[in-house]
Amino acid sequence: MSSNIKVLRICQHCSNEFTARTTTTLYCSHRCNSAAYKAKQRAGKVEQSNKETQRIKSRPIEGLKEKEFLTVTQVSKLIGCSRQNVYKLINTGKLKATNILEKKTIVKRSEVDKLFKEPTNRTQPEGIPETQKQELDNWVQAGGFDIADCYNLTEVQNKYGISEKALHNLIERNNIPKIKKGWYAYVPKMVIDKLLNQV
Repeated sequence: MSSNIKVLRICQHCSNEFTARTTTTLYCSHRCNSAAYKAKQRAGKVEQSNKETQRIKSRPIEGLKEKEFLTVTQVSKLIGCSRQNVYKLINTGKLKATNILEKKTIVKRSEVDKLFKEPTNRTQPEGIPETQKQELDNWVQAGGFDIADCYNLTEVQNKYGISEKALHNLIERNNIPKIKKGWYAYVPKMVIDKLLNQV
């Protein structure tokens, strides 16, 4: 009985409409089936070739990761920027380097790694009350600069029904530290809760 079934389908290769005898038929003819198979095989070979090319291209980068000392050119390749930008990092003090010759600048590999690490010693703003400094010290020691221990400013507004302007005034007046992460600014839950629960 299944041979009497007629189903309208769209060929997955040539996109023409055809009548099939099963609901799972993908192609209108053996020719389209064969062409689709060859295209799939060809795409697989292209993808494999691209992966091999990428692997060969990444070999020099992997080699740079093993070196203890790097030239400015090597640093630029490692972090994916221009030599000019590497010199900017050096001149602004963000990247430490040593001039061993007149035109030979060397950068220690570990100094490059430091560019991408968050600072571990965070200084507190001046003017914070001593009691709050102690709380913040405890907070930092406990790893409180984790985003999980913070509110973003919208969360504070929603929780306490405070306007944006009033919240910014409160943060400035009490010298509450803000942590910038992406598009958002975060404030410590412990300090905000204590201040706004007293209001």
